[in-house]
Amino acid sequence: MTLSWRPLRTLLPALALAFAAVAAPSAAAAAPSRTPAVSSGWNDYSCKPTAAHPRPVVLVHGTLANSVDNWVALAPHLVSRGYCVFSLDYGQLPGVPFFHGLGPVAKSAEQLSAFVDKVLAATGAPEADLVGHSQGGMMPRHYLKFLGGAAKVNALVGIAPDNHGTTLLGLTKLLDLVPGARDAIHGLTPGLTDQAAGSDFLRRLNEGGDTVPGVRYTVIATQYDEIVTPYRSGYLSGPDVRNVLIQDRCSLDLSGHVAIGVLDRLAFHEITNALDPAHATPTTCAG
Repeated sequence: MTLSWRPLRTLLPALALAFAAVAAPSAAAAAPSRTPAVSSGWNDYSCKPTAAHPRPVVLVHGTLANSVDNWVALAPHLVSRGYCVFSLDYGQLPGVPFFHGLGPVAKSAEQLSAFVDKVLAATGAPEADLVGHSQGGMMPRHYLKFLGGAAKVNALVGIAPDNHGTTLLGLTKLLDLVPGARDAIHGLTPGLTDQAAGSDFLRRLNEGGDTVPGVRYTVIATQYDEIVTPYRSGYLSGPDVRNVLIQDRCSLDLSGHVAIGVLDRLAFHEITNALDPAHATPTTCAG
């Protein structure tokens, strides 16, 4: 089936542009580096975890991103520190290359489940740690809660995740003001409407509590997030949860939604702290 984007432009151009803004800066910045990820040391299936870092790290990209562009800085950062690092593409739509995370979020979680199994089989590790940006920080919670992932995951680190949905600065309200708009967009890009505050998917995901036993959760948020709004909607409640506002670590950090996941070295420091809490060091403006 060939996708027609005319309904998106006709019904809600502002909403479509807002979502597109998530990927545009990161894709443009990372375009020259689209080479096989293994050349930068990640997605190397011969990598074996060490005693210092006994779990592989699976990186889960955000909406409209992909397994390479979202991680051109963080993946080498982790590899250089001795981690076995892997990344996947998920949520592909027919006829839409490069820009992923647009399919139904529950189906994307099934893709993550299969990928984690592949990584664990290759590395011999009993558990993995997950690090996700935006949708990639929220979608794994479906895997943990409904697909048996809690038995295979030690920690989930969400970078600017939309755990309780986003209002997109109020633009998602247009979905209910224009008759048929929500259904039209959901039919084309269900991954977008699944992330809107109040969606059926998010109601099911958060019903009965945000977390599952046995998994450590870290959320790293920025008060300048222009995509996940309000930014506190990314926070989780429950045991073994640590919510971090990056401006509490450095008030000079001006990262928005894309930068905190793609470029922010202070966020990277918080991620390594979350992956290895026994050796965590303070995150300050100096790094």
